[in-house]
Amino acid sequence: MKIYLDDERTTPDGWHRAYWPDEAIDLLKAGDVTEISLDHDLGDDERGTGYDVVIWIEEQVALHGFVPPAMMVHSANVSARTKMENGIRAIETMVRKRDG
Repeated sequence: MKIYLDDERTTPDGWHRAYWPDEAIDLLKAGDVTEISLDHDLGDDERGTGYDVVIWIEEQVALHGFVPPAMMVHSANVSARTKMENGIRAIETMVRKRDG
């Protein structure tokens, strides 16, 4: 399954839409996620942002051996995009070190 986390953009064909971080995280917990594309600004920061998903994945990889899906960012928020991409690189580095 491919997850597309966004509040406004049209969901690409073949992707499952999630509007909120908790929805995306529930799908990740269930397994079978092969790719995830993340927006940062989802319309209600109190419900979370795409960065919350990156943080959750990072924690799961570091503490529980979680195997992350391919991750990408499609956010137009430049500073948030950079922060999220840095988090994704950190996750990828952890996985490479772990899997040696």
